[in-house]
Amino acid sequence: MPKDLKIILEKIYKTYNKREFVHPDPLELLLPYATIKDREIVALIASSLAYGRVAQILQSVSSVLKIITISPYDFLMKSSFQSLKCAFKEFRHRFADGDQLSSLLFSTKKVLKKYGSLNKCFTHALDENDTTVMNALIFFSNELASCRIKPGHLIASPQKGSACKRMNLFLRWMVRQDDVDPGGWEGVTPSKLIIPLDTHMYKIGLLLGFTNRKQMNMRTALEITCGFKKIIPNDPVKYDFALTRLGIRKELNFENIRQSFN
Repeated sequence: MPKDLKIILEKIYKTYNKREFVHPDPLELLLPYATIKDREIVALIASSLAYGRVAQILQSVSSVLKIITISPYDFLMKSSFQSLKCAFKEFRHRFADGDQLSSLLFSTKKVLKKYGSLNKCFTHALDENDTTVMNALIFFSNELASCRIKPGHLIASPQKGSACKRMNLFLRWMVRQDDVDPGGWEGVTPSKLIIPLDTHMYKIGLLLGFTNRKQMNMRTALEITCGFKKIIPNDPVKYDFALTRLGIRKELNFENIRQSFN
């Protein structure tokens, strides 16, 4: 690991952590929502469907947003499970069908009615002594999987060792606030966040020597997060967006980043 790693990371952050580099990314679909009660719902939908080709993700999330109208919160509060199943009976996103999406949305409604917001549900299980969001993440995921028809893979289980990339991506969007991440949640400090581990961040973690594990699971995500914490303890997920642009935007090349670290 180079001695000037933080200088290199800050340079990459200042160059690519800008709104102009957000497209194509599901993050762009929640930016227009000014109110937190709507934004957190859109963020959950967008992150839950954030797998596969990015063009397909954007298309699938956009199709959901067209149905849930201007205020997703108001839409959910007025919806029954049957009305959701009817509204999304034609929905498909790779392995997800309308029943799984309806289950996710109805479980979200139940959480909103019980706690008042997704934010309050999450912080309900977050202790100030926790070093990461793991305990709250387990609780939050279980609450969202409580519908009689399970949302299946749309909500990953930290208890089973999943890296929970999509849920950690959701948390990054809602907790952090800078030129890219809109933030808005209260009671969760960025220092407790876990890296949203995908293939591109895994390669970077290996390159930087933060992990040598062969599996992309939660233990690996925590090791890579720990590596970033040594550089920036208060915000270990800060560089996630900028570093993973190389896996999304065609004009950014992984070899260019590799050369910066050598």
